[in-house]
Amino acid sequence: MVPGSSLNAARRARELAEARERVVDLLVVGLGATGAGVALDAASRGLSVAAIDAHDLAFGTSRWSSKMIHGGLRYLAKGQVGVAWESAVERGALLARTAPHLVRAQPYLLPLTPEVSPAQAATLMTGYRLGDLLRASAGTPRALLPGPSTVTPARARALFPALRPGGLRGGLASFDGRVIDDARLVVAIARTAAAHGALVLTRCRALSLRGDGAEVRDELSGEVFAIRARKVVNAAGVWAGELSPVRLRPSRGTHLVLRPGVLGAPRASLHVPIPGRGARFALVLPQADGRVYVGLTDEPLDGPVPDVAEAPEADIAFLLDVLNSVLATPVSRGDVAGAYAGLRPLLGGDGRTADLSRRHAVVAAPDGVLTVVGGKLTTYRRMAQDAVDAAFPDAPPSPTARLPLVGAPLPGGGTPGFDTAGGPPRRLVERYGTEAAAVHALAGREPAWAERLPLGVTVAELVWAVRHEGALDAGDLLDRRTRIGLVADDRAAALPAAERVLRDHADQTASG
Repeated sequence: MVPGSSLNAARRARELAEARERVVDLLVVGLGATGAGVALDAASRGLSVAAIDAHDLAFGTSRWSSKMIHGGLRYLAKGQVGVAWESAVERGALLARTAPHLVRAQPYLLPLTPEVSPAQAATLMTGYRLGDLLRASAGTPRALLPGPSTVTPARARALFPALRPGGLRGGLASFDGRVIDDARLVVAIARTAAAHGALVLTRCRALSLRGDGAEVRDELSGEVFAIRARKVVNAAGVWAGELSPVRLRPSRGTHLVLRPGVLGAPRASLHVPIPGRGARFALVLPQADGRVYVGLTDEPLDGPVPDVAEAPEADIAFLLDVLNSVLATPVSRGDVAGAYAGLRPLLGGDGRTADLSRRHAVVAAPDGVLTVVGGKLTTYRRMAQDAVDAAFPDAPPSPTARLPLVGAPLPGGGTPGFDTAGGPPRRLVERYGTEAAAVHALAGREPAWAERLPLGVTVAELVWAVRHEGALDAGDLLDRRTRIGLVADDRAAALPAAERVLRDHADQTASG
């Protein structure tokens, strides 16, 4: 375990008191990927940091992504070369250095159905090859991210057996990045920031911001107090405009959650062309836990921004229609075990939200508050670096492009083995990296901690989340540290165990 990286209720209480008493160099508001990234970037440069969130780590947009870490091929096709290059560079850093335990190469298949003409297929393959050139120019080894190829109909169905065989001419195979769990990536970033001295404070709501700090309410006690800072960065994502003047065009992206087995045992993800949407694709994304996510819509959000977005039935029906256009056996509404929707904090502009640039910006308000908006999960680190550069132009250069996150093997340290004699199983290594052995050992300390919950999660993982990952309630445990809560029935089955862990650790977390 990285020294100083553990987050828990006892540490929160101590650091909450500290935040009241001192003036920090930087106050960060929001603990999604970008805000946690800003906290890490600043702390790793030697700045003192307090980072707050009204809810939990990854409570907002960062847990609702497609789990893709992509190289920006779509942006390249639109002529947004800078955004595409930035995406490819950041993808390479995550794959090779900062989070190789959480981010891996993922195979994708675009089935060549009658709806995809030979000319379209040729154009798409040209795009994939340009994406491979972008990979090479960004310095990502082909060993980490293989190149594209065409495959036969038999090979296409071997990769995705649920495909409709009639009219299938084969497929276009490609690779891109994917993160095992976006919320766990945020936890790793936040814990790495804490290891560098950042005060990471969840359940602290910013009521108002100014250039030298914020008025904050402790959502657990109700107490209102001030945090003083030399600089303030608003990284509240789609909610940033509620704290500082910035023009956003929020959009909603909906995903379906299919139970294990609904689509057989796919060995690749799918790109499914969306009729009438040009180069837009729906994604079919098999997960390590056996579930399959199907997404992604891109619809403008009008009106107030909710804390948690709902997935409308119209989005669910749309995604099912697109998915069923390539399947031998249609998926019905009853096969959908759950659905979720995330909100993207896109920079304001005209036209469809699907056509807006995914570039990011750091915007300065008249009172000095800096707001970082736009971007996407893949480029969180660069967004953070740019925000800290804007706040502290004389600070040392950012080291985060080469800084391993908690759980990542150190350079030259090797990768933990899978299912070795007495070692941690693959599922734990993919989620915890170098900490997997400690989580696995925890399950052997108490018989009750070895109990398996939905998705194969053990009670020991809940104990670990309370002791080391800042989980304070059942929602933290089931909806973010694990993703059991994406399916309501699974959440209900695991809730008693989560409540028992919280109850059993109440004295420890309160007193340290």
